[in-house]
Amino acid sequence: MSDETRSGKAAGPEDSEPLSRYERVKLARHPDRPFTLDYIRILCSDWIELHGDRKFRDDPAIVGGWATLAGRSVMIIGHQKGRGMKENLLRNFGSPHPEGYRKAERLMQLAAKFGRPVVTLVDTQGAYPGIGAEERGQAEAIARNLQVMAGLPVPIVTVIIGEGGSGGALGIAVADRVLMLENAIYSVISPEGCAAILWRSRDRAEDAAEALKLTATDLAEFAVVDEVIREPNGGAHLDPDATALAVGSAVERHLDELVEFSGDELIERRREKFYAMGRWEDTASA
Repeated sequence: MSDETRSGKAAGPEDSEPLSRYERVKLARHPDRPFTLDYIRILCSDWIELHGDRKFRDDPAIVGGWATLAGRSVMIIGHQKGRGMKENLLRNFGSPHPEGYRKAERLMQLAAKFGRPVVTLVDTQGAYPGIGAEERGQAEAIARNLQVMAGLPVPIVTVIIGEGGSGGALGIAVADRVLMLENAIYSVISPEGCAAILWRSRDRAEDAAEALKLTATDLAEFAVVDEVIREPNGGAHLDPDATALAVGSAVERHLDELVEFSGDELIERRREKFYAMGRWEDTASA
């Protein structure tokens, strides 16, 4: 990874004025921002959606299936929000139940069986915390996905396209390369939730966003994400086609590099990547 990429810089016009972290949170949540199915429609051909976890039901908050991306057969999996109240209710506002993560696991295992890369698109405020979801093993389903993805012998590229909220995001984001759109966010908790805990007031969400350092640039500096993908001025929703093409180009470039590694090499490199996160050195004098 180049220093330019790690610092969050990418090719494109310079911002006229830097946005605050909370302004980027608002852009990440913009209702007109392109969702997973928009990227698939723009970038992919031969899309065949697959349904169900073979245990309980199909969860529309996570979509997935076979597609051809830049001439390469891949398994694409992503969170899907809705536009309008009716579709949002159908897709549970992009917050998956455990069967959504189990569907994702089934599709990833299918990709591994046929030796095909996996591409995941992250856009969720978090996994659904309802009683039924907890009864059906929400935490176990997410944990199982982390284990499966850590040992999957095919290339995995993740793109955070909007909100990346807590375990709900991480459940499909243990990847060889983690890319992030310029105005996306990725955090263990929402700014509002953090503010409610720390200051007992959601009105401090802007302060919480600053403290959480949840933007693409922040996370590139911490080496949590591998590349920041520029968005059109004003946000991805202003030019979804250009945004999708930038995402597709980045994913293709990383897949071209990853297919050169064997399955064992991918697993070892992926595990080392995540083991390295959070390491620090004590440089204090004895």
